[in-house]
Amino acid sequence: MRAATESDVEKLKELWVAFDREHPSPEYEDVDEAAELAEVEEYVREHVALLAEDGDAAAGFVLARMRGPRHGWISDLYVTPGFRRAGAAGRLVRDAASALRERGAEVIELDVRPWNDEARAVYERWGFRESKLTLAVKAEDIEERLSRDAPPPSHGLVFAQTDDEARVGKAVRSFLPRLGRSERTDVHPPANGWIAVDDELCSGHPTLLRRLAQELSYRTGGVVLTLGVEEGAVVRYVLFDKGSIADEYCSLPEYDGPLPPGDVVALNANPTVAQRLTGADPERVRATARTATSVADLPPADDLYRETADVLGVPLP
Repeated sequence: MRAATESDVEKLKELWVAFDREHPSPEYEDVDEAAELAEVEEYVREHVALLAEDGDAAAGFVLARMRGPRHGWISDLYVTPGFRRAGAAGRLVRDAASALRERGAEVIELDVRPWNDEARAVYERWGFRESKLTLAVKAEDIEERLSRDAPPPSHGLVFAQTDDEARVGKAVRSFLPRLGRSERTDVHPPANGWIAVDDELCSGHPTLLRRLAQELSYRTGGVVLTLGVEEGAVVRYVLFDKGSIADEYCSLPEYDGPLPPGDVVALNANPTVAQRLTGADPERVRATARTATSVADLPPADDLYRETADVLGVPLP
């Protein structure tokens, strides 16, 4: 590992091109390759540019800079395929972090694509944590979607598989303020081995409902289920076990747009997992948790919601 010099610029540019080919930017980002390569020279002259080598072979590089008096940023990190899983990336980031600290950095950020699960896992192991989230949508899609009539509201519940009402209530009260202000939260007494949590804010926002369920599962170390109807059309359940998703079902997998075939299959209920975690009859799960491409091909969403709750053995308040 060493600081790159001006004599390394061409080598760094070759590595940057390999990086860009392997991890291209989204199609809507118009990347000016010439400008990006010119920026590599700027990093060598003015910022932090480190090169990993094995003899005469270039193994990888990292580019970093200050974005403020106390804010460091790693803009590019790449290790060639032949040198991966040998610690090169970690050493590059360690040395880049040291160089940024010498320049006054107290916090260091980097960007990672949400679908790059392998890289995200590595960064989290190094101590990086999500600090902000950037969302993107095609302009024509958001214009068309927001031009529609407002859909019916969503509603849903969280069910914790436990009789410890006090523990669930404490976990709910401590976590809910992170999600936003809620006017009403009901933690129902145990019934059939489940405690239902009905929170006004989370009920209408499926993403928040899932976050609450995952946190409860993590804190209780057990099985937690979300079950709800989204926009009056889609029935969805998610089973968490010890904080991780164990199974997910969505009655209209492509309601929000086309998905890769594998993602569609993943949104079919797994009767075996449902039986293991809830005691549900696999045949009833298979018969009830149906998927389709159109609302017309399924029972009314609220009917399917109640039928699914019955199959999974969770009590609707």
